[in-house]
Amino acid sequence: MKTVDVSEATLALADYTKEITKEPLIVTDKGKPVAALVSIRGADAETVSLSNNQQFLDLIERSRSRQKSEGGFSTEEMRRRFKLKKKEASNRLRQHPRRGVRP
Repeated sequence: MKTVDVSEATLALADYTKEITKEPLIVTDKGKPVAALVSIRGADAETVSLSNNQQFLDLIERSRSRQKSEGGFSTEEMRRRFKLKKKEASNRLRQHPRRGVRP
């Protein structure tokens, strides 16, 4: 993994972004990591934002723990409970409440 100390980071940010295609660049201050420059190609802004949101990560962890300890519902069970046929469920899942139907 590549590292650069803040005191030695003299290139433009654009130049450092060229170096992160294969691995992150760790920025250090007196040898201690303070930041990481990582590629997010292929990810959207929402995904990046949520993956760094501690409240969201805590919610996901609680959900996974609860699913593991209490179990959950299968897709088939959800269709039965909402009285949906397979095609209806697929069409409804494609709809987004604010943006309409997804492509």
